[in-house]
Amino acid sequence: MGSGFFRLIIATSLLLTLLDVCRGSTIGICYGRNADDLPTPDKAAQLVQLHNIKYVRIYDSNIQVLKAFANTGVELMIGVPNSDLLAFSQFQSNVDTWLKNSILPYYPATKITYITVGAEVTESSSNISAQVMPAMRNVLTALKKVGLSKKIKLSSTHSLGVLSRSFPPSAGAFNSSHASFLKPLLEFLAENQSPFMVDIYPYYAYRDSPSNVTLDYALFDASSEVIDPNTGLVYTNMLDAQIDAIYYALMALNFKTIKVMITETGWPSKGSPKETAATPDNAQTYNTNLIRHVINDTGTPAKPGERLDVYIFSLFNENRKPGLESERNWGLFYPDQTSVYNLDFTGKSSVDMITETNVTSSNGTTPTWCIASSKASELDLQNALDWACGPGNVDCRAIQPSQPCFEPDNTVSHASYAFNNYYQQNGATEIACSFGGTGIKVDKNPSYDNCIYMTTGSNKTVPSNTTAISSTSSSSTMCGVPVWIVSCFLVTFMSLLSPETR
Repeated sequence: MGSGFFRLIIATSLLLTLLDVCRGSTIGICYGRNADDLPTPDKAAQLVQLHNIKYVRIYDSNIQVLKAFANTGVELMIGVPNSDLLAFSQFQSNVDTWLKNSILPYYPATKITYITVGAEVTESSSNISAQVMPAMRNVLTALKKVGLSKKIKLSSTHSLGVLSRSFPPSAGAFNSSHASFLKPLLEFLAENQSPFMVDIYPYYAYRDSPSNVTLDYALFDASSEVIDPNTGLVYTNMLDAQIDAIYYALMALNFKTIKVMITETGWPSKGSPKETAATPDNAQTYNTNLIRHVINDTGTPAKPGERLDVYIFSLFNENRKPGLESERNWGLFYPDQTSVYNLDFTGKSSVDMITETNVTSSNGTTPTWCIASSKASELDLQNALDWACGPGNVDCRAIQPSQPCFEPDNTVSHASYAFNNYYQQNGATEIACSFGGTGIKVDKNPSYDNCIYMTTGSNKTVPSNTTAISSTSSSSTMCGVPVWIVSCFLVTFMSLLSPETR
């Protein structure tokens, strides 16, 4: 009985690990409140639920906000502001009292899953980075006392300025001036399986250096490619390149298990006269493409299929933020809760295509399709297919098992479907059908049976029996990991269940 009980505990632990691995990428939103005209927290919580947003970041532990999100199912990331770091770092009793009075009365009705200890401290003019680790250890101690250290993860957020170099991504490196702060922090994150949190804004990279960064590349709309000369990895958007620069910086310090979480990103809808890229159209394009990119679970070129949790900044425009006009116009909603621009949090409306088999394009010309060359090598086709369904941001669900385009189950057929989707999404241009010479344009519709090859035009439809699975085309993966690993988990799980525990 005793051994069976322990086997059950181990088996359950393995199953929970597998479930965590299978959790897909997520989109959340930042709920900043630096304004004097915002709706009440109750109304903000209702707005979040209305748009089916499941993850919210706030920057403190405001009691009214915690109450507002009680029993909503929304997972909350709360924060210890920089102004509280000194008190939290000096005395354990300060943290214990905060936890007792500000957190425990509302938990678990309010589903708190992360606490950020400090925000972008390396950007602060005062030397507060030295206070982060003592404060974080005190928060961990307080959580351990009440049995919550495994349920609430701790980290601290950073700006991309924590890097001294971010291009090419493979040369990503942390600024050596932050070494005394970062080393113990990274050790803490690795030991406690907490993510490295970073705020990334391609908007600023474009605004401050438009001669080096194209707007399309910043907006996920690039048809051209940026190649890392050291790795040969192909980048089609700036966010992926910046994320991978963080990963390479972590690996350079031998921290290979720490995950990266994007705790802020977004695009302003309005700016000062010189901020010409801050428009509603660009903000809508960036955030729509961002959502689609994340929920497809494509990962990044250096981390294909890697789960990515991203928080969009921000829920509302905040009229009291200092700085240029854009600083007050990052919101998805006005204070009256009307939308600044339309945004579909499911990511389904970001591509506009048609599914008819016999069509004429909107300008009257004969449509074309892009398919895989039968003369290309199997290796080249597989590499191109992996790229299309990964960094290329193609929805490859239709070529998964039991879906309309899975048969015939061969690389040429699967690559043809993926190539064409990428080709149509990117303007049906010559370069969009290159794929390193493995793609060819045709004027005969390659659709067959229920497998529909799209052309640029009206609405794209996804087969009704598709499910939200990984975007990779190969059936050799599950939840972003090889099937053999998943199989080992399941076999081990079943073997640990003796007859007396089953």
